[in-house]
Amino acid sequence: MRGFVPAYDLVTPGHYEEALGLLAAGAKPFAGGTDLMVRLEAGELAERCFVSLLQFEELRGIDVFADKIRIGALTTYTEIQAADCVRKEFPMLAAAARETGGVAIQNRGTIGGNIANASPAADCCPVLLAYDATLLLRSLAGTRQIRYQDFHTGYKQTVLFSGEVIEAVLLPRRESNWRDHFRKVGARRAQAIAKLNFAACAQLHEGRIVAIRIAFGGVAATPLRCLQTEQEVLEGSAFALAEIHPISDFRSTAEYRNCVAHNLLGDFLKGLKS
Repeated sequence: MRGFVPAYDLVTPGHYEEALGLLAAGAKPFAGGTDLMVRLEAGELAERCFVSLLQFEELRGIDVFADKIRIGALTTYTEIQAADCVRKEFPMLAAAARETGGVAIQNRGTIGGNIANASPAADCCPVLLAYDATLLLRSLAGTRQIRYQDFHTGYKQTVLFSGEVIEAVLLPRRESNWRDHFRKVGARRAQAIAKLNFAACAQLHEGRIVAIRIAFGGVAATPLRCLQTEQEVLEGSAFALAEIHPISDFRSTAEYRNCVAHNLLGDFLKGLKS
């Protein structure tokens, strides 16, 4: 049954610190709202008081620095696709943004919301793992940085403290000799939640892999960076993808996900030789 809209409060503070104070007191953040509306329609939105963050410039914009780019948490999928620095240096992120929902979702949904929602099948999350992203977190107590690799602690669980928000995503800039590949596998080409998704990048020197990052979504309780498999590939060993633990659900079977994950990584590695 759909949630009763008048039963919910949405506060729009004039200052960022005021918003952080309301969050510290127990209110929940509201950004693009695309995930919250799904829960509202299903009658599963238990939280009652929300704080709008949309008006704060501190959470917006894409800034380019010598060693990194900073993507504000309220940056939409549409804005990510349009950013030259993202398309040129982080093409997997632009690709994942194109694969997320339809145009309406892309115009409204934000990268910070995609991360905070903590879905193991989220499109952008394996990409951020493969790009070795860092998150900038903010609360009344101040700011802290954490590697995105350490952000998820379990299914729909994160290291965010009560009252803390994602302020920005930091992506380290790289040398040019990296090869990137992103693939989303869903029931159809558009507006489908992924059965699984795959992001990998490798640095080559004289045709040899000298660095590699491999990440999946939809094959474990959290978005997953496959550190053991990366080491096996660097050593020239047969990879086993021992880290993945897919389940069967209404979107797919564990057997299918396991098979496709192995095939996606194998195809990526073969493509590096061409």
